[in-house]
Amino acid sequence: MNKAAARELTVGLLGGLGPFATLDFMAKVLEATGAERDQDHLHLIVDCNPKVPNRNTALAGTGPSPGPMLAAMAHRLEAAGAEFPVMACNRAHAWEADIRAAVRIPLVSIVAETVAEVAQRTPVGTGCGVLAAEGCRHARLYERALEAAGFRAIVPERAHEERFMELLYRIKAGERGTAMREAMADLARGLVDRGAAIVVAGCTEVPLVLPADALSVPLIDSTAVLARATVAYARCLRPPPAATAGRAPAAFSTA
Repeated sequence: MNKAAARELTVGLLGGLGPFATLDFMAKVLEATGAERDQDHLHLIVDCNPKVPNRNTALAGTGPSPGPMLAAMAHRLEAAGAEFPVMACNRAHAWEADIRAAVRIPLVSIVAETVAEVAQRTPVGTGCGVLAAEGCRHARLYERALEAAGFRAIVPERAHEERFMELLYRIKAGERGTAMREAMADLARGLVDRGAAIVVAGCTEVPLVLPADALSVPLIDSTAVLARATVAYARCLRPPPAATAGRAPAAFSTA
């Protein structure tokens, strides 16, 4: 490990949103770390809490807000020693403000990191397809972030959105077969047919069934993007994200 990576930060993970996606994220962090021995891996403090209220029904106005529980999770992680939190769920970022208000440590946003990856992979103005849960769509998390960065967001039409949600809940229930993979690939190809030159897996369950080589255009795995960013921030190899108070805490000093 080089000198720049000698100081490592402790990562707090808001997990369980859902549980399989959390495991996938943690596996991708391990892969991205490039460790040669146990001690080379990062210190992760994990709060895997699948009891957080359903994000989709909350955003639809038919269920309780997960904001208070997410804020409490982040607060517990900070109290346990986490120096920055991450959340392996895209739609839960609709409550990013609740989390930031609950802690002094900076939240690393999966949406912001994924859009930054899009900007590195394709020219501004490109049509970008987004496969995301209805809650994420209702909050327009990716649409707003992509449009602000100069991209044109292409999302599933209503019938395809309903099909996506059906597949999503089947994935959460443990289905991973060939039929599931092909069904998800069909939805992604529909976005390509409508002009997407790149597709974002904007739900952390999507990469569980949709491999990168399933499409004729690049597929951005938001889980993998967040995993790589987590490693980079933990090893102080990147400038820190903005802290809640508008300044990076002392833990992020690279001096």
